[in-house]
Amino acid sequence: MQIARGSEIQFIPASHENPDDPGVLKRVLATKNNLFCGQVMMVNWSLLPDGKSFEPHYHEDMQEIFVILNGTVTMTVDNETHELSHGDAILIDPHEIHRMNNQCGEPVEYIVFGISTEQNGKTVVVQ
Repeated sequence: MQIARGSEIQFIPASHENPDDPGVLKRVLATKNNLFCGQVMMVNWSLLPDGKSFEPHYHEDMQEIFVILNGTVTMTVDNETHELSHGDAILIDPHEIHRMNNQCGEPVEYIVFGISTEQNGKTVVVQ
C-alpha cells in the first residue's frame, strides 16, 4: 500500500506545457514505477454515502488506485487504518484486504482504477 497526500504534493506544469507560462498544472499522485504492468480492468466514479462502508475484500491479481474527490474517509488496509481526504490517493496491491468507511457527514465521491496482471482481477470478499 502507498498513500499520496495531494495537499503535500506541489502543482507543476504538465509535460506538454511551456514551463514559463503553463496553461495547466498537475500533481503527480503515481508514476509507472508505482503501478503494476498489466491491463486496466476498470475506471469507476464511485459514491460512498455518509454512514456507509464497502465490504472488506481483496483482489487476487489486481492493484487498485483510489483518488478521493471530496470529504474524508477511513481506509483500512490489512488492519491499518488511514484517513484520506480530498486530493489524496491510495494504491492497494493484490491480496491486501481493504475496506473504506465514510463517517464525515456527507456523501464521498472517489475515482478508482483497477490494473490486473491479466488474470481478470478476481475479487474475494472477506467475512
